Amino acid sequence: MDPFDRTLAGAAFMRATHFGGIATLCLLLALAAGAVAGIGVFGRGDMASETVTSVRGESYELIKDGVYAYNSERLVAEGVGWDIFTLFIVVPAMLIALPALRRGSLVALLFVIGLLGYLFYQYLMYAMAWAFGPLFLPFVVIYAMSLAAIVWIISTIDVSALPTRFDSRFPAKGMAIFSFVMALLLVSMWAQRISVGLSGDLEGAMLLGQTTMVVQGLDLGLIVPLAVFTGLMVWQKRAWGYLLASVLVVKAIAMCGAITAMLVSAWVVEGAPDIGGLAIFVTAAFVSLWLGHRMLRSAIPAGIVTGTAD
Repeated sequence: MDPFDRTLAGAAFMRATHFGGIATLCLLLALAAGAVAGIGVFGRGDMASETVTSVRGESYELIKDGVYAYNSERLVAEGVGWDIFTLFIVVPAMLIALPALRRGSLVALLFVIGLLGYLFYQYLMYAMAWAFGPLFLPFVVIYAMSLAAIVWIISTIDVSALPTRFDSRFPAKGMAIFSFVMALLLVSMWAQRISVGLSGDLEGAMLLGQTTMVVQGLDLGLIVPLAVFTGLMVWQKRAWGYLLASVLVVKAIAMCGAITAMLVSAWVVEGAPDIGGLAIFVTAAFVSLWLGHRMLRSAIPAGIVTGTAD
């Protein structure tokens, strides 16, 4: 049975046209993300670097060629790992979900929003953190299109009816605990890094030539509040909790997988594994995968979509 087969029963022609537009936008996004990630993987150059000193006195290795030139060696190594995960896992997952999305499948709608959240975060971070280069505009286009697609899909869902679209197997408490733990973990990790940076130890803070902490800013300003709000809503079994939990768990699977790939890529380049980071994010990936599977299995095949036509 198709894992995304929770299709809207008796969808009208105009409503099917509506989902066709969403599916087309998501297809374009998948192709664009695949192309940009492919350029990152295969256009990274030979990773030749030189030791430089930032304007703040921090010494680091600067990549001299490829599409990611003028970024630190560590940032490029992590980014290439992220690109590999996007190209070979996230983009195929999006393409596989598109037929069910076109039919109005509840599971496909929620699954794709999670993938779009992943793409939004990845390319927003790329646009803000990477040194200016030939992929700057594609980064902006992808995160902007991802946000538009997220809003479009959510506008088609009758959120108030979501609690009736899942059975008792929906892991509400497990997802709430996972959300709170991930928020606490991110706050703990980044508070320590920020404290080190403010003390003047720039190498310990790993700015790597950047003038500020972009990833930490995005995580603390976007991911942590989203995780806390999701935890509260799903613990109380509010309607928005079902939507946010289903979306956040897919994003968590993708992000934890991507971060694991980033750490492995950095390990290959630098020769020193981040054992603590690998243990945390591999564990989080498996936990989120287990929760996501339970959520998918708990979805009831019935109509919950109320969107209007194009």
